[in-house]
Amino acid sequence: MNENLESEAAPIATWLGERLPEPVSRAIGRLASCPDVVKVAVMPDVHLGTDVCNGVVVATRDLIYPQAVGGDIGCGMTALGLGGSARQLRSRHQAQRILRGLETAVPIERHARTTVAAELPEDLRGQALSEPALAHQAARGGLFQLGTLGRGNHFLEVQADDQDQLWLMVHSGSRGLGQAIATFHLARAEDAGRGLRALPAASACGQAYLADLDWAVRYASHSRLAMARAAAAVLADVLGVEPDEDTWIDAPHNLVRSEEVAGHRLWIHRKGAMAAAAGQPGVIPGAMGAISYHVTGRGSDDALNSCSHGAGRVMSRSEARRRISRRDFERQVGNLWFDERRANDLREEAPGAYKDLRVVMKAQADLVRIDRRLRGLLTYKGV
Repeated sequence: MNENLESEAAPIATWLGERLPEPVSRAIGRLASCPDVVKVAVMPDVHLGTDVCNGVVVATRDLIYPQAVGGDIGCGMTALGLGGSARQLRSRHQAQRILRGLETAVPIERHARTTVAAELPEDLRGQALSEPALAHQAARGGLFQLGTLGRGNHFLEVQADDQDQLWLMVHSGSRGLGQAIATFHLARAEDAGRGLRALPAASACGQAYLADLDWAVRYASHSRLAMARAAAAVLADVLGVEPDEDTWIDAPHNLVRSEEVAGHRLWIHRKGAMAAAAGQPGVIPGAMGAISYHVTGRGSDDALNSCSHGAGRVMSRSEARRRISRRDFERQVGNLWFDERRANDLREEAPGAYKDLRVVMKAQADLVRIDRRLRGLLTYKGV
């Protein structure tokens, strides 16, 4: 752990591989001075985000800050062992078949009527959202977006571990529904200063947000599971693999939960940060084509039992498009299979736009134990 930053309000603990940029430091300082914030933990992948930085964990006693969760509620990672060897993916023809199959099996935006699920999972149908308009959106748009990837930094990647065993990794969230839930409840929140809004956790509005958030977190997890199963079916057809759902890991990184930390019951907000309680499995992705990790949490009260959710950006998307040429991008991803038609747009997701995950992992060695290192073989994503 690095030394605490100067703060007149809540203490700020940091795990950093490099010096914080001044705008990030100022944003974290503002957050720490907000009402009811009792601690802030800054992860090594921290970078500027909307309202609250990504890679930050916030603890409160009584108030809920929706902006400290973000709009993509429940966004997170899923990993699944594929039961095959990297030697089975050996040709451009195979890669192209997989990518074409994924375009149908795992749409970027929404399912067609021929591929949409018949209904939402049972546990989601059994809990009504707090607002009729949200419930209507869940019944319609939520159904068509369940099991769809989304754009930006969301991806599906076929990977190999150091024993050349194949794995699948999925990064996605709650799609349009999570954004709608966040927008609705943020409008009902009270001004807390510093550009943030808050909901008393015990109030009717606070309880409604927490219930809807829990729904969105479960929706996102179901959606990742649906994508993993659909992708595994494509891979089974092309490569003959036999996925093993006993290897399943699911780790959200945008949420708020009531947790006990150092004997105190607190609201732990994670925005771009993964839970890392002692013994808790997790997934930390690198940039496109870079090394990723499966980990187990060590449990650190100082870090609010959290760790990074990835490498963290060092360039905005617009900056990456300006500074990284297509040739640079193709050199950085090396032998990774991807949809070459999207190469120009994918520059904003180039490894050079992100921090070196090895530096990030070194900075948080006291927060997680590395269980498995993985290299990317094929990446499917929308931008």
